[in-house]
Amino acid sequence: MKLNELSPPRGSRKARKRLGRGVGSGKGKTAGRGTKGQNSRSGGGVRPGFEGGQMPLHRRLPKRGFTNIFRKNITAINIKDLKKFESGSVVDEAALVRLGIVKGKNDGIKLLGQGEIDFPLTIKVNQVSSGARAKIEAAGGTIEVG
Repeated sequence: MKLNELSPPRGSRKARKRLGRGVGSGKGKTAGRGTKGQNSRSGGGVRPGFEGGQMPLHRRLPKRGFTNIFRKNITAINIKDLKKFESGSVVDEAALVRLGIVKGKNDGIKLLGQGEIDFPLTIKVNQVSSGARAKIEAAGGTIEVG
């Protein structure tokens, strides 16, 4: 098989509908828009969400809640997630992203105490729970909060 012999499977490529090209085409004259009315005119139609003058859904539903624009998005990780690191290595945000433990954008990382660890690590995160701090220090590791 050569590149010039390649072709798409039958029926996978469909020609676009050509409107307003004479009555014989089946989509001539009014071009499938019907006769008269708002939607037959150029620029016709209504805005998204318009329900013909009925009270729109977004106005019928009650307002709920509050969005705090100063909210911090803190990513939580557990001690059990640190098993991927070797003994004595430095665990910071860049290392966590590299190993796929932390994904996406965040305003900080908090270490929580679920799981066990039996080798020392140097951990640089924004927040640490008291249980996690105790377990890391018991294993001979150090924690830098900043």
